[in-house]
Amino acid sequence: MSSFTLYPAIDMRNGKCVRLVQGDYNQETIYGDSPFDMASLFAKEGAEWIHLVDLDGAKEGKKVNDRHVLEIAQKLDLKVEIGGGIRSEADVYDYLSKGVDRVILGSSAVSNPPFVKQMLKEYGHQIAIGLDARNGLVSTEGWLETSSVKATELGKELANEGAEVFIFTDIATDGMLSGPNIDSTVELAKETGKTVIASGGVSSVQDLEALSRCQADGVSGAIIGKALYTKQFTLAEALERVKGK
Repeated sequence: MSSFTLYPAIDMRNGKCVRLVQGDYNQETIYGDSPFDMASLFAKEGAEWIHLVDLDGAKEGKKVNDRHVLEIAQKLDLKVEIGGGIRSEADVYDYLSKGVDRVILGSSAVSNPPFVKQMLKEYGHQIAIGLDARNGLVSTEGWLETSSVKATELGKELANEGAEVFIFTDIATDGMLSGPNIDSTVELAKETGKTVIASGGVSSVQDLEALSRCQADGVSGAIIGKALYTKQFTLAEALERVKGK
């Protein structure tokens, strides 16, 4: 039985479920009025985890859609990870103490490394590092800024500080249904020696099968967004193919 984990994604903006194209806030499609209802649907299909993104939070640098996050975490029988706008220990503690299983730190890994290192020390495996890369360089602030930091270099540095889980997004593929960047995902896993969850570009069950074949290289799961919303396949179909459920 495969331990490869599928993470259906719910991106929240103005309290609704949306998808952006390559992180562009001007290219938004609304897929539902209720993040909770969407998460319930995924739970019924067999989701073990839900990947939540607070897009307003990522842009504003503070939690905005946390009410929806906590409703999902507290009322549904699945695990929840959340990223977007988490900039302080108070934010991290608030989520983890109220039922969220994993907090994703992204922009602050570049803008405030001491904070991220402290959180890794305090909360360990409950912290995931989100590395969103454009041409190999880390992007921050809801992808509105591109840094001069290489994703692999930052990954190695944070692995040395205790990071166990990375989420790697190739922005060029996100929302494009063009296939994931498997090479860069595997490279990050090998460079850090840690597990990496692939994000961006998944367009078919075959993409998921290809990623799952990289488990020995450290790829532990995949986040699925637009492919589910545009009905390329269902979560139940994907779980059956990848996990034999």
